[in-house]
Amino acid sequence: MANTIRVRRSTTTSAVPTTGQLSEGELAVNVYDGKLFFKGTVKNQSEVNRIWDAIKTVPDWRNDLVGEISIDPQAPKDVTYTVKPGDTLSKIAREQLGDANAYMAIFDANTDQLSDPDKIRPGQVLTIPSAA
Repeated sequence: MANTIRVRRSTTTSAVPTTGQLSEGELAVNVYDGKLFFKGTVKNQSEVNRIWDAIKTVPDWRNDLVGEISIDPQAPKDVTYTVKPGDTLSKIAREQLGDANAYMAIFDANTDQLSDPDKIRPGQVLTIPSAA
């Protein structure tokens, strides 16, 4: 299933809505003084992290971009899971999300501490995203 993002454009920075005025999945975009300004609202911290990880792949992004991404306060909260001996991400995904194939959603939500989906260790506390 593809994600759809609605975009609101404006010609002045003052016309860009605040994140509180945006619905989840909506993005406000503006170009002003040679910079891209954007604001958006997402479901959880892992989505915030994925957006910023993608942005950081662009050289000189700090000079070209001003962004604000907030988490929808109405969105379901992520939960945590402590890894036990014998666990795999697919086993955790099956137990916590109902689908073993959703293991990459757990990996993506934990890239701050995981570099490989096959390398988890007992005692790690993983974020389980609310929507895989």
